[in-house]
Amino acid sequence: MTQPSSSTSHKPQATSHLPQTMAEKILSQRGHRRVYAGELAVVEVDQVMVVDSIAQSFIERMQRDLDAVPKYPERVSIVIDHVAPASTVMVAQAQKEAREYAAATGVRLFDVGRGICHQVLMEEGLARPGWIVLGSDSHSTTYGAVAAFGTGMGATDIALAAASGKTWLRVPESVKVTFTGELSVGVSAKDAALEMISVLGADGATYMSIEMHAGDRFTRGQRMTLANLCVEAGAKVGLVVPGGEILTDYGYDVPDWVYPDEGARYVRQIELDLSALRPRMSAPSEVDNVHDVFELRGIKVDQVFIGTCTNGRLDDLHEAAAVLKGHRVDPSTRLLVIPASSQVMEAAMADGTLLTLIQAGAVLGTPGCGPCMGRHQGVLAPGEVCVSTSNRNFIGRMGDKDAKVYLASPAVAAATAVMGRVALPEDLTVRS
Repeated sequence: MTQPSSSTSHKPQATSHLPQTMAEKILSQRGHRRVYAGELAVVEVDQVMVVDSIAQSFIERMQRDLDAVPKYPERVSIVIDHVAPASTVMVAQAQKEAREYAAATGVRLFDVGRGICHQVLMEEGLARPGWIVLGSDSHSTTYGAVAAFGTGMGATDIALAAASGKTWLRVPESVKVTFTGELSVGVSAKDAALEMISVLGADGATYMSIEMHAGDRFTRGQRMTLANLCVEAGAKVGLVVPGGEILTDYGYDVPDWVYPDEGARYVRQIELDLSALRPRMSAPSEVDNVHDVFELRGIKVDQVFIGTCTNGRLDDLHEAAAVLKGHRVDPSTRLLVIPASSQVMEAAMADGTLLTLIQAGAVLGTPGCGPCMGRHQGVLAPGEVCVSTSNRNFIGRMGDKDAKVYLASPAVAAATAVMGRVALPEDLTVRS
């Protein structure tokens, strides 16, 4: 697809008071200097998040390279979620070192079973409107659901931020995505997110901010799904503009300054009509290879995975349970369900959702990332096909390089598990 040329970069004078995008607003506020796209900004960091798979590298850089401890321990969290529980002795040793480091420095530690980093930080109030949250995981864009500038960085940059309390960023240009209409029955925020990635393309927003205007549409969880997938278009950050009482209902204080200005400059603007959207599915092996599920119906599936930071929340489990209730998983297909956090698991247990899922034949896993990145708890064998509610379907992502991964909503995933092949929920009605 055609990309904006470098000549579209917006670099006004430092004294300019031109309208600002949401990303420009947040970086200006946290850097105490008005900035615009293309400029460099040194900003205060409100939270640094380290996952277990990079914790050893983070600790090594802090201790050996920087000879430093976190400047603000209360602003640093270590989450053991990517391979939890440990799958090998080597992994167990790395996790032991992370626990010891947390105990010695006073940083927060969320241990095995607490859940996926992004879900946990949201639940703990460690991502808030106008904050800057850096994570050692690419899907840290998820924090944009609550108007926080969330972005992923490597071990070195994360360590420098923890040691100094600051980081530097090039202020990203912004793409404006406006959602209109309302979702039809059976269509979810995952479908909207996949459609957005399809329109933008896998590199259509490289190092940009995707600023999503949805009014009062979408719950916090649905906004997390939208922001989570922004990185799949190459975005540096995905920001959902607060609308209605969505965030205040969760106890967030949304400052007036966080909203984008009328007349702010965007390198591209797209509009997506939710009322025209049908269930979508991303086919191997690129996230932007998006199709109407109807086009892929009938493909034989060996494993279905419902969970991850994209779709492992309570609403997602409710969506799957509503489809599965009264049905059984096809004997030739495995259904893995892994809640995004212990809080999600407890709530799903209390309201009977887990019982519905297990009675349908689902296998329940420890809250965490599970097989999402192909290291444990359900990796795929050569030639196997998986329908997953996760965010990536790259070659080798969930196991063998010859396995194939399709991405879909929890409802489509659940219907597929019952039919043993790619299916829509209405297919179950026809069969019964």
